[in-house]
Amino acid sequence: MSKVISPAEAAALIPDGAIVSVSSSSGLGCPDLMLKAIGERFDATGHPRDLTTLHPIAAGDMSGIKGVDYIAKPGLLKRIIGGSYPSGPSSSEPPLIWQMITGDQIPAYNIPSGIMFDMHREAAAKRPGVLTKVGLDTFVDPRRQGCAMNTSATREPVVKTVEFEGEEWLYFPAIVPSVAIIRATTADERGNLTYEHEGAYLGGLDQALAARNNGGIVIAQVKRITQEGSLRPHDVRVPGNLVDYVIVDPEQKQTTQTSYDPAISGEIFRPLSSFRVPEFNVQKIIARRVAQELQSGSAVNLGFGISANVPRILMEEGLHGAVTWVIEQGAVGGVPLLDFAFGCASNADAFMPSPYQFTYFQGAGFDASLLSFLEIGRDGSVNVSKLSFRPHVTAGAGGFVDITARAKKIVFSGMFNAGAKLGIADGKLVIEKEGKLKKLVNEVEHVTFSGRRAVEQGQDITYVTERCVMKLTPQGILLTEIAPGVDLKTHILDQSEFPLLVSEDLKVMDAALFNEAPIGLTLPAKPKRSLTEASHA
Repeated sequence: MSKVISPAEAAALIPDGAIVSVSSSSGLGCPDLMLKAIGERFDATGHPRDLTTLHPIAAGDMSGIKGVDYIAKPGLLKRIIGGSYPSGPSSSEPPLIWQMITGDQIPAYNIPSGIMFDMHREAAAKRPGVLTKVGLDTFVDPRRQGCAMNTSATREPVVKTVEFEGEEWLYFPAIVPSVAIIRATTADERGNLTYEHEGAYLGGLDQALAARNNGGIVIAQVKRITQEGSLRPHDVRVPGNLVDYVIVDPEQKQTTQTSYDPAISGEIFRPLSSFRVPEFNVQKIIARRVAQELQSGSAVNLGFGISANVPRILMEEGLHGAVTWVIEQGAVGGVPLLDFAFGCASNADAFMPSPYQFTYFQGAGFDASLLSFLEIGRDGSVNVSKLSFRPHVTAGAGGFVDITARAKKIVFSGMFNAGAKLGIADGKLVIEKEGKLKKLVNEVEHVTFSGRRAVEQGQDITYVTERCVMKLTPQGILLTEIAPGVDLKTHILDQSEFPLLVSEDLKVMDAALFNEAPIGLTLPAKPKRSLTEASHA
């Protein structure tokens, strides 16, 4: 018997007061048609009301996939919990969900994506919740914001500190979804799901288990239906016994602004010559310098921003494949994509389900992470998750906190300050006009990464900007390299709100970085780990 129903029929199954878990990562894997149907039902009938929605990564992105904005309606939403949220340019009207959050219309929370997946697994197994050190001394910690995004959320805490076996932990009680809305490519008549056109598996299986094991329902949005028995068992990622209903959207996009690209889903491999190499500019200089921090044979995580161009720097230097890239949506290897396709990779070696990728990150199994910064604090802390004057431009932390909590090595990259007019001439950086907004501040507005814990744990932390390179030390932030053409006092020390330490062996950044030709990059080999070293890591 077929499980296929219309979107309107599926929306009618969601009761008032339900806890609804939605699988998506921005435009990637977003069940957009189902969310639209829920919003339309509410507009027509006033139901469902008072929903709590869970979004482990994000749903929608304001560039063709509305996602959560379909249900961002007073009365429909009672509470929202997300790893991140749709963002938009500062010049545009904020997404509807941001208007509700900043207007304090509903309690809103930003829980790290990996922890949200952990909460689903704990709910599925009927365990009480998640005990973790991920997020200590960041905005996740209840002694700071406790994941709250507005005043309403502070009245309903989602996390607390506890002592267990003589150590301090964060405790997140499991949240049990009554409905899971997931997405795949193909469903057979029994509801078995395959993901052959998807750019990632995300966490649909874990979300389905959490709902089904607790008496809830699972609704899957797919692109097409096939006959029962026609799917290869090894290809089925969510079995039909976990799926109650299926809706069909033959127009569903693979990811934002991409209807279908077989290289994203690993069905073909693109020639390396088809990938765009970054144009020569200040951002490319930063990405090149970040690339110099890598070792051949490493597994390296990438975040959104300048660092997303580093794989293409390696490609331009003839070093594609020297590093295995790992991203939170689940792709391993290949070439991570840019802009609104970020989160996808072409030519991937493998796709991991996101919850297991986050287990890998939380346990620091990888070698390094390349991430961005909005602000750097005196103590080395980093903010990427909140700027009060541009709240809807910052989408939240996503997996940033999971990734950085124990990472062995992190390279943060960004512009030294905001708004500077910069140029490059004769192999030197030219600062034509200084920026008005300092990014090295006494105290960051939002602690997404704790410099204090990094020092305690002995993490290797580097900050790369267009005008200098800095390292985090127990004594403070140490300036180790300066760009050619830059004045130490005027362009660096005077542009920081706090005193920087200056290395006695201050070096000039590699001159090759500031010329258009390839830099002749070589990467040292990653040292092989012995069994003894591995057992004590």
